[in-house]
Amino acid sequence: MRDAKPAKNVLTQADYEALASLRQALRRFTAFSEGAAKTAGLPPQQHQALLAIKGAAAGQVTTVGALAETLLIAPHTATELVDRLADAGLIVRATDPDDRRRHTLQLTVRAETLLAELSQVHLKEIRDLAPRLIAVLQSLAAR
Repeated sequence: MRDAKPAKNVLTQADYEALASLRQALRRFTAFSEGAAKTAGLPPQQHQALLAIKGAAAGQVTTVGALAETLLIAPHTATELVDRLADAGLIVRATDPDDRRRHTLQLTVRAETLLAELSQVHLKEIRDLAPRLIAVLQSLAAR
């Protein structure tokens, strides 16, 4: 009988530890983010939507469909989210001058202010978490 060859992509204990550390760091940041949004009086999904609208690439408009794609949610869920944001006075819909069937989404001044405050807090948390994340990612990339 031949000796069995080791599998090419055998995972080591270090791989599992790095993956677990990455998951923990991501979950910790997600929990922080959700808590920060709630403290600011904003449901986490609404915070994510505002950030997606504000964070669209320069010159790119955000529509309900684009928001759904960005947030990885169904179009009807994005429509409901947009309705809640509009009802809360955080976004306005504008008819797209290039395609009048489409509506673009724009943040209100209130949303801009709220998002700026939340983003400052998030950036501080990311800067605090960055060394750990970088170390874990480098460990995973080196394998």
